[in-house]
Amino acid sequence: MTEGLDRTTAADDEAPADATGAAAPQDGPAHAPLCFVVDEESSIRHFLSLVLHGSGVDTEEFPDGAALRKAVEKRVPDLVFHNISLESSDAIESVVTLGKHGFKGAVQLMSNRGAAVLDHVKNIGLQHKLTMLPALKKPFETDAIVKIIRELKLGTPAAMAARIGLDEALENNWIEFWYQPKIDLRKKQLAGAEAFARARHPQHGILSPGAFMPGASEASVVKLSEQAIVSALKASAQFAKIGVNLRLAVNIPVEALVKLPVEELVRAHRPQIDKWAGLIIDVTEEQILKDLALAHDLTKKFGRFNVKLAIDDFGRGFSSLAKLKELPFGELKLDRAFVTDCGTDKVNAPLCKTVIDLAHQFGSVAVAIGIEKAADAVALVSMGCDFGQGFLLGQPMPEERFSSLLRQRAATQTRKPAPAAPAQRMPEKRLA
Repeated sequence: MTEGLDRTTAADDEAPADATGAAAPQDGPAHAPLCFVVDEESSIRHFLSLVLHGSGVDTEEFPDGAALRKAVEKRVPDLVFHNISLESSDAIESVVTLGKHGFKGAVQLMSNRGAAVLDHVKNIGLQHKLTMLPALKKPFETDAIVKIIRELKLGTPAAMAARIGLDEALENNWIEFWYQPKIDLRKKQLAGAEAFARARHPQHGILSPGAFMPGASEASVVKLSEQAIVSALKASAQFAKIGVNLRLAVNIPVEALVKLPVEELVRAHRPQIDKWAGLIIDVTEEQILKDLALAHDLTKKFGRFNVKLAIDDFGRGFSSLAKLKELPFGELKLDRAFVTDCGTDKVNAPLCKTVIDLAHQFGSVAVAIGIEKAADAVALVSMGCDFGQGFLLGQPMPEERFSSLLRQRAATQTRKPAPAAPAQRMPEKRLA
């Protein structure tokens, strides 16, 4: 019943440990762990914060060590990510200050400078009895950050312990929606975004669906589904004001979809602009195959007001795919099993190509989700896949942060009348 809203995993969603719902509660702090992030580049700070949030770690961001040193007088973090800029004295002063405060957490240095500079700052930290982690050389991958949190056992216990009810989250207005970029793989441009539900708990911090969806009542799922649609429509309107007309996607179980006044919601909340990009509603292949007549009716009805259905997990029921050929779906999203290692696995690669070709034969575009490796992204382009999502291309992020990136993108386009593809790209690609 709820899989359209809680099926996210670590590959396309930041929470590697709290999405299974299988772990027993563990002892842990009453609040989410805190990390101070220091880097002169705001995009680096934002990227780190997104990944850390997904691992159950709150963050505070600082443009330089001076701001961190002031903040540590009032609040002590559990972890510090500190960049070493051209003037390494800033990082050295921060390390010395943390030592004087008897800092018991860990310090993660990061830089694109030579090993000698990194080792020098690290040794000063060790002299002040700090826990200095192996330095990170820029650019680094998302997996490197997640690995640090796992090895420190910092975010995982709190995330796994947190279990709240969807009713409680809705009643207290803890639910919000984060947006993950969808990239045109050929043009290397932003093409849309997908919404993911989050609960912002006052003690546990940001929680993924695995913490609040299990055991949810049908009425609560319907209410959450309505909020997802309305939130996406309002977000579309906000993005349109920035000058970016994006088609957003939401995940709704069919059982909830048939109970919602989708047309009324769209007419009340859609952006009032010409040629609105529209809305995508993702439903799983398994749900669609249960009632093809209903799926046909929904695609026809929703198409009249610029809402399209997309099949998620496409290819999972390979023997039944022929039944979907006549249905006008807007997108077919490849099952994650076909995407993972499609660039290196000699068995998986031809299967992935077959599913992409099948999507095109059905008259739909193919969307690959869970892209984590550059080799897979390159292979997907060569296979003719149209769009992609995943850690490699950008993480789900709060609406305000996504809006901030869109403003940066719009400003770049304004400065450059005929921008090249990289200028239109989401800023997070270099980092993720």
